Amino acid sequence: MNTRISRRTMLKGIGATLALPLLEAMLPAALSRFPVRMAHLYMPNGIQPDMWTPATAGADFTLSPTLSPLAAVKNDILVLTDLWNAASNTGDGHYVKTSGYLTSTTITRTTGEELNSNGVSMDQVAARKVGILTPLPSLELGIEPPATGVDTNVGYTQLYGAHIAWSQPTMPLAKEINPKLAFDRLFRPRPATNREAAEVAATRDRSVLDLVAADARRLQQRLGANDRAKLDEYLDSVRAVERRIEWDARRQAETNLEDPAARAAIEELGRRIDAYSDPARLSERAGNHTEHTRLMLDLMAMAFWTDTTRISTFMFGNEVSGRSFAFLGGGVGSHHETSHHEHHADKLQHYQRINLWHVEQYAYLLEKLRSIREGDGTLLDQCMIVLGSGIRDGNAHSPKNLPIVLGGRGGGTIATGRHIVYDEKTPLANLWQSMLRRVGAPVERFADSTGELKGLDDPAFTSAS
Repeated sequence: MNTRISRRTMLKGIGATLALPLLEAMLPAALSRFPVRMAHLYMPNGIQPDMWTPATAGADFTLSPTLSPLAAVKNDILVLTDLWNAASNTGDGHYVKTSGYLTSTTITRTTGEELNSNGVSMDQVAARKVGILTPLPSLELGIEPPATGVDTNVGYTQLYGAHIAWSQPTMPLAKEINPKLAFDRLFRPRPATNREAAEVAATRDRSVLDLVAADARRLQQRLGANDRAKLDEYLDSVRAVERRIEWDARRQAETNLEDPAARAAIEELGRRIDAYSDPARLSERAGNHTEHTRLMLDLMAMAFWTDTTRISTFMFGNEVSGRSFAFLGGGVGSHHETSHHEHHADKLQHYQRINLWHVEQYAYLLEKLRSIREGDGTLLDQCMIVLGSGIRDGNAHSPKNLPIVLGGRGGGTIATGRHIVYDEKTPLANLWQSMLRRVGAPVERFADSTGELKGLDDPAFTSAS
């Protein structure tokens, strides 16, 4: 038996609701494909140019050293060369390139809080059109809180370095940087009444899956075999993310309680953790932040899988981020300082390792999406996931020939597995316009676009020349 159910069906329990993945039982008979999802993963501080671009174009290209972590998903990506953002080819430093990345506009120079990107970012153009179809119009994620103050070297407020998503020219969208809060936002609604608030408080330490277990059992009885298997797989994934978040929190509190000095240290650590738990100070996490990043990417994948949203952005860090990458070993240090390598061999080696780490996380997300079945294909088949940066070489700050990789087949409208070389200075906005149509928000023109990007759907297209 496979009873038709609403796409807005959720599993419910006291203090929790859980969105479901798209099931066959939710699809109207006339629907021939699943919705297309779109995400932008932003790398701050650019890349090492001579290690990024593949040597040859076409389907037979060899991944470059920096792109080598994408070997397992090579047939699911497009490497796009010679796209640029002309509007950001002005001003000093990084900030113009960051806040103008998804708007393809020139931001207004300011040292205060009166920000103006002079455009709406393409993700929010899409959210206005397709966001009404999902519980969340879009999901903005990141790792670091906005930096405050003025970068006196270039005369811009550092706030510009923390935003790529703009719902209005003067309104950047805040990123969620705490995986626990992001998980609650996706799966735990706010209490509607004082009574419900008390019930939630009484059950806040229980798993969201425990809270919706009875509803899940009732739903299972209404589903066909394929949907039951898919629901089981999905619930297992929710449980896995819950456990990883809980384990990450516990790990930071573990220490020896037998030594009196250790007990005193625990009390001090408790105070520090209380302060550290404030989302505004999350960037102070010491050491390896790979797990933090992957939790956020898992949450994005889950949001796409459940159709909680179809639009998302993720910033690996703020532009000009000085985050330490010492956990990579070999003397690697501050990201921004390393990006200003001045062609010194040791800094170039460290810069390359940081770039490689970013691509590894991108590969992690693509492989995660590819592991999730949807219809006759995978969730990745229904996605467009961009990895990119607003500058090429962190030492030169140039928005020419930007490092751009597009993952996923956009619902069967993109022929992947190629390196495409475009004419020099092809507008990045052409790609944005092409993606907007595929996600269901077509525009006649986006910023300085001259039309859609050629060859995305043509497997024989290798270059514009």
